[in-house]
Amino acid sequence: MADQQDLRRLGGLVNFLPFTYTAILIGSLSLMAFPFLTGFYSKDLILEVALGQYELSGNIAYWLGTISAVFTAFYSLRLISLTFFTVPNAPKGDYLHTHEAPTIIVIPLVILSIMSIAFGYVAKDAFVGVGSDFLSTALFQHPDHVSLIEAEFGLPLLLKLLPAIGSIFGAALALYLYHVVPSFTIGLTDSKAGKALYTFFNGKWLVDVLYNKYIISGGLSLGFTISKVLDRGVVELVGPYGFSNVLTNAGRTVASYDTGIITSYALYIILGLISFIFLLFAPVLLGGSVDSTLGSDIGLILVYLSALVLLPSARAK
Repeated sequence: MADQQDLRRLGGLVNFLPFTYTAILIGSLSLMAFPFLTGFYSKDLILEVALGQYELSGNIAYWLGTISAVFTAFYSLRLISLTFFTVPNAPKGDYLHTHEAPTIIVIPLVILSIMSIAFGYVAKDAFVGVGSDFLSTALFQHPDHVSLIEAEFGLPLLLKLLPAIGSIFGAALALYLYHVVPSFTIGLTDSKAGKALYTFFNGKWLVDVLYNKYIISGGLSLGFTISKVLDRGVVELVGPYGFSNVLTNAGRTVASYDTGIITSYALYIILGLISFIFLLFAPVLLGGSVDSTLGSDIGLILVYLSALVLLPSARAK
């Protein structure tokens, strides 16, 4: 509804979205492992098998799962209560434009709702029944690790029903707090401690603050440093910017030799000729052979000859 995601700004939608309410109610009841729905046959069995291991890890998993079941039921009924049953809290225009989902969304929701109601009851024995080999060709389980029998017959009835009892308690607590005594939840923020606790939980455990401060900001700072030091620094200094500066400075240096004084030009010609002769005959003077050095210096000779031909023509232009 108007892209609103804050449950506290909704309410009273049961008459506007009856199908959505039905689908969410069925999904929430299955999620909280309400007895005889599909979630009951999967989530409760996992806790029973964990407790049936008679190990510390299994006991910890069982009790943490049971506590999680209470919270799951609480926030599931809180979702339904704040969205569909409380006093409308959104602008009137949002309610006037509220509509059900299109058919392409309704069809999978209908299928999921039906499966949430009936699939667990129908397929329980096939998938997780004692002695069933329905998944034997897909999932291998060593005979020494079979724990379904202990979970089915060896646990006290109270421990097997405790997750379901916790789910019912969590759901009832949510309905009581948000319908019978809503002033209690509002009054929690009157005290300093309650306000601090509310601020902490309303800040989503400060996950966004920590994430933005230490991960997002750190990543941006790292990217800025890399861009400044490497991309805009070393790479550009050594690469195109530095190369162009070297050529520019070299050109300015060479241009500074163009003084217009004929004696300077004569000096440059004499120095160039001496350098050419030395480079050409230095290997011979140092003990090398003409045949071995002449072939290796042929490229240098061509460079000098080209310079002698091109430079006068360039100056003439």
